Amino acid sequence: MSDWTKSSWREKPRIQMPDYPDMAALNAVEAQLARFPVLVFAGETQRLKNHLGAAARGEAFLLQGGDCAESFEQFSSDMIRDTFKVMLQMAIVLTHGAKVPVIKLGRMAGQFAKPRSAPTEVIDGVELPSYRGDIINELDFTPAARIPDPEKMLRAYTQAAATLNLIRAFSTGGYADVHQVHGWTLGFTDNEKAEKYREIANRISDTLDFMAAAGVTSDTAHTLQSVEFYTSHESLLLEYEEALCRKDSLSQQWLAGSGHMIWIGDRTRQPDGAHVEFARGVMNPIGLKCGPSMTTDDLKKLMATLNPENEAGRLTLIARFGAGSVGEHLPRLIKAVKEEGANVLWTCDAMHGNTIKSSTGYKTRPFDSVLREVREFFGVHSAEGTVPGGVHFEMTGQDVTECTGGLRDVSDESLSDRYHTACDPRLNASQSLELAFLVAEELSNRRNTVAEKAAG
Repeated sequence: MSDWTKSSWREKPRIQMPDYPDMAALNAVEAQLARFPVLVFAGETQRLKNHLGAAARGEAFLLQGGDCAESFEQFSSDMIRDTFKVMLQMAIVLTHGAKVPVIKLGRMAGQFAKPRSAPTEVIDGVELPSYRGDIINELDFTPAARIPDPEKMLRAYTQAAATLNLIRAFSTGGYADVHQVHGWTLGFTDNEKAEKYREIANRISDTLDFMAAAGVTSDTAHTLQSVEFYTSHESLLLEYEEALCRKDSLSQQWLAGSGHMIWIGDRTRQPDGAHVEFARGVMNPIGLKCGPSMTTDDLKKLMATLNPENEAGRLTLIARFGAGSVGEHLPRLIKAVKEEGANVLWTCDAMHGNTIKSSTGYKTRPFDSVLREVREFFGVHSAEGTVPGGVHFEMTGQDVTECTGGLRDVSDESLSDRYHTACDPRLNASQSLELAFLVAEELSNRRNTVAEKAAG
């Protein structure tokens, strides 16, 4: 790729990125970041790519989840632990439904920047630049807080490094033991409203009991007490991404050292744009958000640009249309993929197309709409004979009230109780786990349908 450099994005049209008022300060921060160690390693990204390739073939399933936008103010070990914990619980339930390994990919350790629908916002007649995430500016509605500050990139790096350090400790230090994780899930099904999920939980218990009887325990099998956990984020702030981009000494390929997977958002996927230009040259797995405005011609161009070698696991297409709209848009994009013979992994982001304003004025997402989009996603893939390879949720392990519905039946009136997000509404721990049970049912039904067709 002789025409690509890690800074060639600077020659392309850029959108959804800040204009820093102090260029000398920006240059100094970029130089400092360029001396820092990378946060992830080439071998890790290659392992993730191999796993994603398996998911595209139906031999694994991707669970991607975490914060809409990580916060400096709310950063704590408890928050990391709780989100990690719920993702492990979700993964066990999904593994039981799919009968294949579940890839655990957090929206963590880098998800600090957010695209916005407008460059400015107005409150009480005062217009200020939009909040773009803690890595860029501040949420407080004051002129000073909304000025882009490059020093925030250094704090984001430090927080990402600390997050990764704790995740790696949790992943291998016994916290991820399958028996302990399943014990937490059994606690969830003790809720009288969760009775319909108890049967699945009991079947998982029976499986673990059988394995123990056969001599497969946490003491004898290391895989029962540790997990592989990867990180991902939208590569929106390209100055940060470039500073952490390094050439791998073994493969001589360029690594985006900020996270295992980076993705391109629905607002920044212009085929001739800066974000696509940066992503095409790095060796990491790349995610591409596909919303209603994605044309088949653009998708074909983007697949050719981002995965010219048609490499398995390289490109994940993240469908995000909104409940009721999947049948209108997903089939035409699947057709484009088939026409190109492209090797992609299809996943469903059932969050971003289902955001509404509640009767109480809060931005929210109804649980039923999220579930409906997931089911429509599975339905289209079943009709098309293609593989629904994963799900993508904005979620937290905290007991927030940001999305309505679910077992605990969060109402419009209760949204204000614990509405803590700095940007978009997230599923709470209970809603996330409930959704995992319901997606597991879809996976189990799909598996049975495929088996019946093969037998008949």
